[in-house]
Amino acid sequence: MALIFLILAFLAVPVHTQRSSVVVVINFHYTVDMGASSLFSNAISYAVQNRAKAILIIMNSPGGYLSDMLKIISYIREANQSGIPVYTYVLPDGLAASAASYIAMATNKIIMGPGSEIGPSTPIVVGGTELEQNHTESAMLSLMQSEAQEWGRNVTAASEMVLYDKAFPAFHAYRIGLVSGIASNLTHAEEELGINGLPEVYFSESYYDQFLSVLSSSTVDGLLILLGMVLIALDFLHPTFIMSVLGGIALLMGLVGAELIGASVLGLTLLALSAVLLVVELKTGHGISLIASVLVGLAGIYLLGEGISVSPQPSYTQYYVVAITLIVFATFATIYVRSLWKYRRKSPFTGKESFIGKFGVAVKDLNPCGEVRVEGFIWKACTRGERVKKGEEVKVIGYERLTLIVEKKSEG
Repeated sequence: MALIFLILAFLAVPVHTQRSSVVVVINFHYTVDMGASSLFSNAISYAVQNRAKAILIIMNSPGGYLSDMLKIISYIREANQSGIPVYTYVLPDGLAASAASYIAMATNKIIMGPGSEIGPSTPIVVGGTELEQNHTESAMLSLMQSEAQEWGRNVTAASEMVLYDKAFPAFHAYRIGLVSGIASNLTHAEEELGINGLPEVYFSESYYDQFLSVLSSSTVDGLLILLGMVLIALDFLHPTFIMSVLGGIALLMGLVGAELIGASVLGLTLLALSAVLLVVELKTGHGISLIASVLVGLAGIYLLGEGISVSPQPSYTQYYVVAITLIVFATFATIYVRSLWKYRRKSPFTGKESFIGKFGVAVKDLNPCGEVRVEGFIWKACTRGERVKKGEEVKVIGYERLTLIVEKKSEG
């Protein structure tokens, strides 16, 4: 009887107290940014909720933003506090560079593939003062040293990655005690970690995560803001409605991205000045203000990322491509604007007056009144007594209040 009681007591233990055998695998071959931190948040939340056996990060990352790196490290610590070990496997010929090196160092064990590297890890404050740079570097040095010490790694070597921007090849890193082992492929790495043969749940960046990654770029955010303003301005000169919609979407996305990354106030100010110059262009129409707007906007894009802490040193290749593209665009836009202003001087450009002489299509029978579509807009319209069937072409010959006066388009 006592034996039966013990068996029943054991079976009564809640299932959630027993750890599952699943391994959560995070495919991390991305830049360290908002998309990456969202990926880790989702994956580690799943692991904690399902009491996973372990979390394995398959890494090949060049680094990125320190703010997102710190978030990811906090998620790793959350997993450790729940009793879930987190491991890193750096793919053969892969990277655990810069911000990614701190993430790897925060995990319980690091296994590296042949040809892979860990580091360098020196942080950069974009456009920051020497004092800001020194403070950031000191903070990151302290973080790297504490991580290495926590997991029994070579603290001196870890410090060199931060202080001297040094990277260690896989076999060298293993020899000096910076990582736990070498594995030629993922299967060997899992065997070394003791998690081979277990069921796995894979996590990669979702479309939403990738969208966040795009908005994590200050260059992309600045370009979206500038592009949005230009499209809206051009739509005022040549109303199509579509350009205003596209411009509004681009502007909104750029502003959201700038808010998310904590963009520089100076950069946003210059982009606002660029918008003012676009308004001036609408008033003058000579094209010079448009070029000035683009140039000021480029300066704004360049400075938008000022003060953001990253690792490694940001590459400005993307910015140069954007700059050349926008300058070419501004040149053609200037020619376009000047041609529009020549036309504008010859005829009314806004309001119902601009429709006189234009052609449209009847969307409802006119007998004598109905509706017509002119340049994408639907208007109430009437004829001088003439009947026009739906689908027939009409010509605008005048207007009365909010109603267009039209006639059937002549065959000649």
